[in-house]
Amino acid sequence: MKLPAVRPPLPTPAERTAAGKAARTRAPRSSHGEWTPGPDRRDPVAILEDQAPSRVPSLVPIRYARMAETPFTFFRGAAAVMAADLAQTPNAGQTVQVCGDAHLSNFGMFSSPERDLLFDLNDFDETLPGPWEWDVKRLVASGMIAARVNGFSVADQEEAVRSAVVSYRGAMLEFAGMSNLDVWYARLAVDELIAQLRAGNEGDARAVSSLERSATKARRKTSLRAFTKLACEQDGKLLIRSQPPLIVPVEDIPDPHGVESEHRRLAAVVETYRASLPDDRCHLLKDYRYADAAHKVVGVGSVGTRCWAILLSGRDHTDPLFLQAKEAQASVLEPYLGASAYANHGRRVVEGQRLMQAASDSMLGWMSIVGTDGRERDFYMRQLWDGKGSADIDTMDAPVLAGYMGLCGWTLARAHARSGDRLAIAGYLGRGTVFDDAIVRYATTYADQNEHDHAALQSAIATGRVTAAAPGS
Repeated sequence: MKLPAVRPPLPTPAERTAAGKAARTRAPRSSHGEWTPGPDRRDPVAILEDQAPSRVPSLVPIRYARMAETPFTFFRGAAAVMAADLAQTPNAGQTVQVCGDAHLSNFGMFSSPERDLLFDLNDFDETLPGPWEWDVKRLVASGMIAARVNGFSVADQEEAVRSAVVSYRGAMLEFAGMSNLDVWYARLAVDELIAQLRAGNEGDARAVSSLERSATKARRKTSLRAFTKLACEQDGKLLIRSQPPLIVPVEDIPDPHGVESEHRRLAAVVETYRASLPDDRCHLLKDYRYADAAHKVVGVGSVGTRCWAILLSGRDHTDPLFLQAKEAQASVLEPYLGASAYANHGRRVVEGQRLMQAASDSMLGWMSIVGTDGRERDFYMRQLWDGKGSADIDTMDAPVLAGYMGLCGWTLARAHARSGDRLAIAGYLGRGTVFDDAIVRYATTYADQNEHDHAALQSAIATGRVTAAAPGS
């Protein structure tokens, strides 16, 4: 048997740090504060229109309506717009697994396989290897935009941004001094975080209260609670309730092959998905049986992509398991970073999530589904509700938002440290505030641009260029 080639020795910590410092010549840290839209910048509405043909046509107006509500909701749905802009910005040449859509609403709580409530990134639809700066800039721009929407002063807007970038830089410096395993096992447990905040100064009281409310809501989000809210038992069968157009059960979806055929197809999909799970999870899943399924509208930017809520029954009807099968299309970063190494985009999402999160959903897997139109599409599967919770950004005051942005900054640094060269990134960032100051300037400028783009969408709706319709209208 031919033995594999011996890998060359790794550079020393000092060499890796020096490489990061040397990158300041290629991309000065102050240069990250400089951004202006070029004369050939694409119309943001046209970019959104380009995404529409791959989505369910009847749901696209809902996406536009949600994005048009505020500059922040527009930003949430405009990952493709910002990806084109980020491709024109400087970077230090260090690649990590990027989230691709690291705005502050894509952080939140969920239950680990050990049933601990963790705080982490929770959306990876756009994940790819890429420049770490892209995630940082999307996070800080989202904080600046949210602060403006909430009516904060300029000083408080800048403080929210600075809190995130200072936390990111400080965490990366900390991770640079840690062992590989210590970085890998680092996590932000919500209960520990609450205890730390309680032990802090009195100014943390509002943050503790906000976090405790979110944690209480998250812990209530179980499959049994999802069943109570979304499903019912009728004539001895478990059925998902119809709430059109946001939740549409199989029975209410026109299908040329018939309802029973669609149920059999979806039951077979669950079996196909099992192949992507570790053996122990396959063993767990075999004790569940398919009960029902429904189309489900999710998020802001994801509206129009195909998403199924799939209800399984375990020991009996009091033992439900809700899964969510979400379509995974090509990442919006691919035009600028190249195609994924994975042929299945569902697997791209899953592998990126496992690399970036401290712990991932026990039931996380992927598969392909052939639709009633005969087209094969990639999907990833996870539990619909498993302690998942998100912060209410709209109700945060300035100190709470700044604290929350700090948590997001630490979490993003931890995710990047797992997949990239943390010593080189830390060496590039340094201990001064040059990068921090630049990022505050960038966030301010990009928030201005986002307001113009949001206005462009509103104008497109007003003139009839695109159609927006709230659910039920």
